[in-house]
Amino acid sequence: MVHASIRTLIRALALAFAAMLAGTGSLAPQGRPGGDEVDLQLVLAVDISYSMDPEEQRLQREGYIQAIVAPEVMDAIRRGLLGKIAVTYLEWAGAHDQQVVVGWRIIDSPASAEAFAAELQSKPIRRAFRTSISGAITAGAALFETSNLRSQRRVIDVSGDGANNNGALVEPARDAALARGITINGLPIMLKRPDARTMDIDNLDAYYHDCVIGGPGAFVIPIKAPEEFSPATRRKLILEVAAPGPSIPLPGATFVPAQSERVDCLIGERMWRERWDRN
Repeated sequence: MVHASIRTLIRALALAFAAMLAGTGSLAPQGRPGGDEVDLQLVLAVDISYSMDPEEQRLQREGYIQAIVAPEVMDAIRRGLLGKIAVTYLEWAGAHDQQVVVGWRIIDSPASAEAFAAELQSKPIRRAFRTSISGAITAGAALFETSNLRSQRRVIDVSGDGANNNGALVEPARDAALARGITINGLPIMLKRPDARTMDIDNLDAYYHDCVIGGPGAFVIPIKAPEEFSPATRRKLILEVAAPGPSIPLPGATFVPAQSERVDCLIGERMWRERWDRN
């Protein structure tokens, strides 16, 4: 009788301990998602094509590293209903070249933001061929299915310095993501003069506005000088976390208005074809 009572007590304590661990999530690695609900799931989709020179790529990477740990970004996160977001960092180039550099991480404190930044900083920067924004959007949308998270908002942020010239057309890829309730924002990089050899166009911000972004509160913030990388990326993150919508101004943010005449969303494909027709 006594032994049976002891066994019953031990079993009850074991079950209680297991329930406590499950409730606190103490078995899950710190900062990694485990079925949590967050205010925002954010895919940072970053161009690494050869049209980006090494210095631009360094500035782009450093812009995200500095932005994610910025106090004003953390303040925006804390003002959310749940006070936490989830972020993943995806590098992309051609239609079949998308690579997750930092997987889904929950950002809910300065320590978790610094851990994300340190992990990103530790990864080598690579370069690859072609520019497939459609591939980046499709790959980014697929990442939400593997996040093991719940959120009211899901956002893909696309940064790059050229128009889509490889893989599927960009508009159908964008529209498919929008149909799934995903918002797409843009960070077009416009540091170089237009050059057919590098497939640069002079109105990349308008191209992003007409052909890439979409969804509630979608916006474009162009980068037109090297010193704008860090502040523009920081402003972009604040906007995405706070989700104020394009009608609410933020100092220094540049919103590209709708064009009276739409941009040719096939301009990248046309430029690529003309380039090879000349050779």
